[in-house]
Amino acid sequence: MEGTREDLTGLLQAWGAGDRAAEAKLLPLVYEELRRQAARQLRRERGDHTLRPTAIVHEVYLRLAREDRAEWVNRAQFFAVAARLMRRVLIDHARERNAHKRAGGWQRVTLADEVAGDGPRDAELLALDAALEELATLDPRRAQMVELRYFGGLTLAETAEAMAISEATVSREWQLARAWLHHRLAEPADPE
Repeated sequence: MEGTREDLTGLLQAWGAGDRAAEAKLLPLVYEELRRQAARQLRRERGDHTLRPTAIVHEVYLRLAREDRAEWVNRAQFFAVAARLMRRVLIDHARERNAHKRAGGWQRVTLADEVAGDGPRDAELLALDAALEELATLDPRRAQMVELRYFGGLTLAETAEAMAISEATVSREWQLARAWLHHRLAEPADPE
């Protein structure tokens, strides 16, 4: 992937301009990285999650393909948008599961699943999403940083590149964003 940065940027820009041949060439170049991002994200989810990395990538790609004449700047921006879409796919899935539960659907849960706590449950993911939405109103840049790092699995350097800021700034603001989210998520929920 590193050797094709310029090629990838050119293909992204051509695809954004409506070149379907560029789109066909692009998918094989980005597929494995998107799949790695999805797999990293799913490792944070519950063990019995019904989505798989391939399904997430396909859904993200379908959503990207619906973007009419997107203005792609570079690969970092593309993967940043993909990270945001992965977040949306996971949040939509969690909301759908919760709606099904409230509608009287049964969910198989074993004692080992409850004790293990091997990843955030749907409710925790939804709480994180709500906190991120709140952070986005207060500080959009830090919210984007969390999306890229947490949902996209980008490194500090990749996040800095995607956001066009220094790695030191990303490191500093990443710590502040994490502290804010930790504090926000630790607060007791407001009773309805």
